This record gives sequence, structure tokens and C-alpha cells, in this order.
Amino acid sequence: MSDLDLVIAGGTVVTAADSYAADIGIKDGRIAQIGTGLEGAERIDAAGLLVLPGGIDAHVHLDQPTADGTVMADGFASGTRSAAAGGNTTVLPFVLQIKGQSLRTCVEDYRRKAEGNCHTDVAFHLIVSDPTPQVLGQELPALVRDGYTSFKVFMTYDDLVLNDAQLLDVFEVARRERALVMVHAEGHDAIKHLTRRLEAGGHTAPYYHAEAHAQIAEREATHRAISHAQLIDVPIVIVHVSGREPMEQVQWARARGLKVFAETCPQYITLTAEDLQGLNMDFEGAKYVCSPPPRDADSQAAIWQGLRDGTFDIFSSDHCPFRFEGEASKDNPRARTSFKWVPNGIPGVETRLPILFSEGVGKGRISLQRFVALTSTNPARLYGLYPQKGSIAIGADADLTLWDPQMTRQISQTELNHGCDYTPYEGMEITGWPVRTILRGQTIAMAGNPTGVELGRELSRDVSDVYADSV
Repeated sequence: MSDLDLVIAGGTVVTAADSYAADIGIKDGRIAQIGTGLEGAERIDAAGLLVLPGGIDAHVHLDQPTADGTVMADGFASGTRSAAAGGNTTVLPFVLQIKGQSLRTCVEDYRRKAEGNCHTDVAFHLIVSDPTPQVLGQELPALVRDGYTSFKVFMTYDDLVLNDAQLLDVFEVARRERALVMVHAEGHDAIKHLTRRLEAGGHTAPYYHAEAHAQIAEREATHRAISHAQLIDVPIVIVHVSGREPMEQVQWARARGLKVFAETCPQYITLTAEDLQGLNMDFEGAKYVCSPPPRDADSQAAIWQGLRDGTFDIFSSDHCPFRFEGEASKDNPRARTSFKWVPNGIPGVETRLPILFSEGVGKGRISLQRFVALTSTNPARLYGLYPQKGSIAIGADADLTLWDPQMTRQISQTELNHGCDYTPYEGMEITGWPVRTILRGQTIAMAGNPTGVELGRELSRDVSDVYADSV
């Protein structure tokens, strides 16, 4: 009799490089056999289904403090539950350094929030907002050596922006410690200038957030970040690229052999700035306020081309959930006075995979293999989780998502598991949906419903391979 704990039988296995019919045998939470006619203590019939590596959402914000007192709608319990329902087995949230606080203290506080509350595995990025000599000289190097090997810097937001000298200092530490820097690339001074001009003209509705956060400002900051990285000779990730102009800067860097990686998100292939108009330039548009904002049809076309041709390495949600109504929400008295006070961010951790599958694979824009690469394998490679995560191979964690490629559903807030009171994708028709999510051999979601099993662990990472090879 076989000693396998579980066999997933009769499905079509899909990786970033291949697809084939096979059974997957699981023992002690890892993939032990791949073949045909496997037997185990438990059997899941996957006939007619696709068997993919579990989704890895490499850019989510959970239970993160805000400068204005707005409260995020998702903590770790609801955020990872929602992620599991959407076919994800690992998420990478951010530890935000609060100015004036020790980065190490912020990490320990954040770990306590996550402990015992995770339905998926988690690995933490850091956000460096206060690069003091203590942080740069002691705390950040020590944290990298402890496995916190990626950190994000901001080129905008009053409470987060780093000046050029600070960016270069952080890049130097990353180079020395062989860590990976993620860059939110938007030009702070340009955005402030445009905001003042719009407000002076009485243009304060949420729609004008998109005009203030102009694509030109994103393009300029992307080029500046790339120039800094070239000067220091450090790999960077330009996150949430929204349109053609910043994407062309990434292509410019790649053509010169620079290690510049790029990420985009569902909002940039499905939404446009017109969504921020709401019903009639009203406050409903605040539901779509995020940074960078959605652009236009030309930008959507450019993003799709970048997803096909390899300009984009990863496709993440940038899940940044705020409630629309109620206290400490998007719809607060100060936000009503100007778009600049509307909390930036939209939910999307549960809908990321279905949207890309339906709009990309289902409509022939990308292949199944490219879908797996963008949503699982490449994030695992880039952020130091591969081959434990993001692969279907002997010895890898048995993190798998079973997909029904023919299932049709309409995205509805009433059926989602996040803590938000809305979804920006309400009513969107989807073909292809994850019907079972398996973390280390145990089912954590079935038919869009989390099982309530909190198996999640914190993962340590090593990204040093990025310095030698691209994903």
C-alpha cells in the first residue's frame, strides 16, 4: 500500500514551462511523486481541472498603520482568508517603519499581529521611511541577514517620501547586503504642484487624483530610480507600473543590461481614470483612488503587451483595503474636501488571479504557462522562495490550486471574503475560477469558501540569486 498522504489525480498539471496530464502524490506536506496511477490515503479527483502552483501575491498591505488614522479593512485573518479563497497560498505583506521608531521594533510588532492568524503562508517586505544612521548601519543589515531580504522605498507621500540622497543610501545598503529594493516611483514635487493647481481651480473631486498623479510624474520617477540603481549597481523592482510611459523606461533599462524588474496589477488592465468620475463626478469615484491611478485604453494595451513580452516579471494585487463607508474610511469629512485626502488603495487579493486568468488566458492574450510565471513562479524566484514555492516538483511544498477553466462567475462584493465593503470590480464577468486551494497538502479553500484552517507560517528568504541571474 502506498505511503502517500494525498493524491491529486487526473488533472492537467501546468507549470511556467509546460503542461501535462499527471497525478501528484503528497507526503508530509511536500510533493513526493509525480506520475500516473498513484494511490494514497486520500484522493482528490481533478479530472477536467487544471492543477497549478499556488498563487503568490507579492504585494499586499494588511493591518498597516496610516498617517491620517484611517483603518485598513483587512488584518491578517481576513486578508489571508480572502487570499486563500482567490487561489493564493503565499502572500507578501509590508512591515511599515513608522518615522522615529526602530525598524526592528516595527518588525516584531507586525509579526505579533500575524502570529496564529494566517490562512496562507506569509513573508514580509520592509518599508524604509526613516533611514537614520542606526537603521542603515545596524538594523537593516541585521534584518536582511535574518531573512527580511526585500524592502520598499517611496518617492512620494509626505510621510514616506525619501529624497535622492536617502534613496542612494538605501540602495547602497541593499547592494552591500545583497537585498532587493522595491520602488514606488512617482515624482513627489510634481504631484504636489499639480495638486495645488487643481485645488486652486476648484477641482477637488476624486477624479482629479488621476490628473494630479500624472503619468509624466510616474515616468520621471521611474527613470530617476533606474538611474540611481545604475549608479549603485543594484537590482530594483519598479512596482505597480500603470502605463506605457513608465513601462518604456523599464524597457530602456533592460536594453542596457540593467537588472530592473517590473510589476503590474489588475487595476491597470481593467480600470481607467474614467472610473474615478463615479456616477457624475461624485464621491463614488473615491472607491477607485489608488496610486498610481488607472490610466486609459492606450495604457491598458501597453500593459498587456508588457505582460506578453516579458517586460513585466510579476503580476500582484497591491491589495490596499479601505472601507468606503463608516468611521476611518475613504468617505470621511476631510476626504470630502479634496481628493488629496482620500485614502489611496483598493482591494484585490481575492480577485487578482481570476481577473488575469479570465482576461488573459481566457481571451487569448497570454498563455497558461505565462499566467503561472507571472502569478507564482516568478514571484517565488524574484523574492527568494523558489523552488520551495512557485513550482510543481519533487520536494517542493504541496502548494497547489485547482482551477475550473470553464466556470463562469460574476464578481460580487457579497461573495468575497475580504474586510472591505466594496470591490472595484463589481459585476465583472469571469471565466475560470480556482475551486480548491491547497497549502502544504491541506485544503484551505473550497469553491471560493475558506475552510477556516489557519496553517500559515512566516517564511525566511534569500534573494542573493537575483544578483547573479534574472527570474
